[in-house]
Formats: sequence, structure tokens, C-alpha cells
Amino acid sequence: MQDDVGLSLFHDRSTRLRRLIALTAAIPLLLQGCVTIPPPPKTHGSAHSRYTPRATPRIAAAPLDEISPQQAGQCRAHLEARAAAFTPLPDQFYGAGCATVNTVRLTALSGDSQPFAVTNLGPVTCPLADTFAAWARFGVDRAARQYLGSALVKIETMGSYNCRNVAGTDRRSGHATGNAIDVAAFVLADGRRISVLGQWSAGGGQEREFLRVVHLSACKRFGVVLGPDYNVAHHDHFHVELADSGVCR
Repeated sequence: MQDDVGLSLFHDRSTRLRRLIALTAAIPLLLQGCVTIPPPPKTHGSAHSRYTPRATPRIAAAPLDEISPQQAGQCRAHLEARAAAFTPLPDQFYGAGCATVNTVRLTALSGDSQPFAVTNLGPVTCPLADTFAAWARFGVDRAARQYLGSALVKIETMGSYNCRNVAGTDRRSGHATGNAIDVAAFVLADGRRISVLGQWSAGGGQEREFLRVVHLSACKRFGVVLGPDYNVAHHDHFHVELADSGVCR
């Protein structure tokens, strides 16, 4: 009797073990029918609020020791094709992480129908100058015509090269290699001057819209774009810089 009970228990355990093994083998197949991929998050608000900076590829600045004479020549030829007025500058190494390599000095750029001036620029890397030229024509000049009804005649900057750190850090700024430009204002053919300081918050509706469209347009082309909404240090200008970090503030 005891042997019969032991044998029965053995069969029961064997049966349960086989069922457990079969169930374990079936789990992956069950999961294939149960697991779902969640839908993408919904977006709300205006088209501007849905803007994704990384949607458009950008050009990142090459390390200083990786720029060949051929690359430099190609960049300057491309800048000439944009009808930009510029002067090539000799390479300079100042030490402590500061240098101006493959740089130019921009004085004028081309819009759809006429050239316009660029003021107060020191050395800027050629790739930055080329990207800036495209943004000025397709992002700024066209936005000025569309939102303000007047062509662009001048972009006022606060400069480019400056051997300094990012504020509050021990990291060199993009300005330390001529790879960043601070943009202060835009002058139109009808005489209006639209400044970041004066019109970002206190300007008329069309002026504010123009500045925000220009800012977002810059985010499509430059890797770092900082404006008044970033911090108080940028209350009066847009900082535009070639990088691959995708910061749009």
C-alpha cells in the first residue's frame, strides 16, 4: 500500500513537471501575441512648440587637427558660391585651448534679391560661416519679408572669437575657437531695427513672432542655439554654434 502511494505521488509529480516544462516553452509564443508597442506621444500646441531641433541634420565642427587643406579649400569655395564677402585668415594658435584654424572674416552675405552687411565679426571657422550664410538667407531674410514685410539689410553681432570659458565652468567656449557667433539685432530695408534685447519680450506681435521663427530656424542648422529663454546671460542675443549636441533654448 505504501508502495502504491509512493508510485502514485511519483506519477503526479512527473505529470506536473511535464506541464511546467510545456508552459515554460510556450511563454515566448504567448508574449508575441500580448506585447504591444506603445504609440508615440501626442503633441499639443502650435507648430513652433512641436519643433524638434534634431529633425534636421547639422554640421559639427571638425577637430582642429583633422582639417586638411583640401577640406578648407572646399569650404571656402562653397562659401564663395553663396556670394558671401569674406577674407581668409591665417591659422593662429594661442595656447590654453584657444585657436583660430580654417577661419574667415565675414563682411557681407547674400539674400534672395540683394546682399546685406554683417557687423562686428572677428574670425569664424569656415564651416560656421557657411552655415551662418545659409541661415541668414533662408531663415532670416525670408522670415523678415514674410513676417515684417521688408528685406534684411544688416545683421548686427556681438562678435565671434573670444578666448574664454563657458560662463561658470572650466570648459572652453565655442568662441575660443571662432566656432560661435552672438547675434544681437536685424536691420530692415524700411529702417526698422529688430533687436533681441528690445523685441524678444516687449516688441509687437509680428516682431516677437519674427524673432522666434528666426531662433527656431537657427536650431535647424546649428548644434547649439541659446537665447533669452535660456538664461540672463543671453537676454540680449542669440548664441549660435556648430556642435553635435542639439541644444535649442
